[in-house]
Amino acid sequence: MRALILALDRRVGGLVFGLACALLAIVACIGLYQVIARFVLEQPSIWSEEVLRRLLIWTVMLGTAAAFRRGALVSVDVALRASEGRAWGRWLRLGITSITLAFLGVLAWFGFDLAWRIRFQTFASLELSMAWAYLAIPVGALVSALAVLAHHLDPVHRELDAAT
Repeated sequence: MRALILALDRRVGGLVFGLACALLAIVACIGLYQVIARFVLEQPSIWSEEVLRRLLIWTVMLGTAAAFRRGALVSVDVALRASEGRAWGRWLRLGITSITLAFLGVLAWFGFDLAWRIRFQTFASLELSMAWAYLAIPVGALVSALAVLAHHLDPVHRELDAAT
């Protein structure tokens, strides 16, 4: 089971991290277009603000999974470092994992419910269902849950790699 979760995490995690990076690049390009359209061309874009907001939500929710996998959550890291070498450290890790998975489960459950309820509403400037934006919450929560499980089974602590 451990090998299956870690293999699934490698594939899904790599895809999600790449998608989050691509979305961030797209957001930067749309933001640049929006500034040029508004202040240089003096023709404000009617769609860019709305698309930017929705893509930022997806970027954050997918990027959160990468943070969970790399153990880059500062408050959790502080608690774990304080418990190093102590008998209760393993129980603390299990508690952190359990609480995080419970939170992500609630987020996924209510996120899917919300996306289902608003599936017929459309964006103001686009003929696209608002459910696509709200689906970022449960999708991000499920991918994050996989990353939390993988991090629990194979802890990776890269949060201090770039610290001086």
